Amino acid sequence: MTDHAYFLYHSIGQYPDKAGQMTKAMAEFADIWGAADDRQWSKVLTKREEFLSLWRTLIDAPDGSLTSAENVTTALFSVIGGLPPGYLRGKRLLIAADCFPSLHFLLNGLAERMGFMLHTVPTRDGHFWVQDDDMLEAWGPDVGLALLTFVTSTSSHRCDLSRLLEHGKAMGSLVGVDLTQGIGIIPFSLADHPVDFAISSSLKWLCGTPGAGIIQMRADLIEQVAPELRGWFSQENPFSWGLDAFKYAPDARRFDHGTPSVLACLGSIPALKWHAAQQGLLAHNRLLTDQIIAAVDQAGLTVATPRSPDRRGGSVMIDLPETTDTQTLVQRLRELSIHVDSRGQILRLSPGAITTEHHVAKLFDQLIPII
Repeated sequence: MTDHAYFLYHSIGQYPDKAGQMTKAMAEFADIWGAADDRQWSKVLTKREEFLSLWRTLIDAPDGSLTSAENVTTALFSVIGGLPPGYLRGKRLLIAADCFPSLHFLLNGLAERMGFMLHTVPTRDGHFWVQDDDMLEAWGPDVGLALLTFVTSTSSHRCDLSRLLEHGKAMGSLVGVDLTQGIGIIPFSLADHPVDFAISSSLKWLCGTPGAGIIQMRADLIEQVAPELRGWFSQENPFSWGLDAFKYAPDARRFDHGTPSVLACLGSIPALKWHAAQQGLLAHNRLLTDQIIAAVDQAGLTVATPRSPDRRGGSVMIDLPETTDTQTLVQRLRELSIHVDSRGQILRLSPGAITTEHHVAKLFDQLIPII
């Protein structure tokens, strides 16, 4: 059996017997959806509620404040497209340059139509992530909304959410957070960080499937939003089809729209249940990331990630020399069953549950001679 050294939890998370558990979940869906009766929807919506319940428990979200979304981009559009005009029109929307690019693409396209100015805080020369101090300096009372990245995908920088959130409240801004790159490895609780809304996916450290994202929003703000992206599932009763009787659901279900991606939710339930039963995932990750940082230092390479565990997610990034062909490097490592990826000259390493100390040693035994 091939010994795969897996460092891609920033992309797709893995856990023991993931394939077997997903196969059972998909077979259960096939049995439900393929049955010649009238109980398909009641059964799969019950399973979807199990997915939502696992997410609510994970982040300490109140009942009725969370629903599913296909991905973080559609989740953000549902939020932005539902806010009353007074929150954004004529104001700035603040975001860091090292956000997930898909969200910036969306916001850049919406700015003119929705009447806000997109203010992107840049990375300082010689730095690999946007500094919290620079976010705070740019953040004045004319910021209607600040979208924070919990952990970045290119440096694994973990922002100081408490500090940023406190400032945002003082400025009277809405504060949203993209949890995607940190949730599942870095603890997050809405009780500790009561942001106005949160968006995420289940893909990465949570080891779920594509299409199983979430939107969470505080209750009193939900009452004010009227999502532009709406449909039959945005109602209290999705099966109410009176064309003149549409009324938003009173809770987070108003962010639903057309037929929900129940298959992705069902496919992610085994991963979320597995994750909820684990202890020591972060300690295991810290053991391996410390080992990686030590190996990078020994090799004389540049760590492109905060060294402090309190300011770091679950990944370690390496800034490779300009002479390194990163695509060739990734391919050569893949041929050795070592799985990493790169963004430009940044090599991304994310060790998780199936990664071992042996795998880290194997990686650097091969990486250094190639470089």
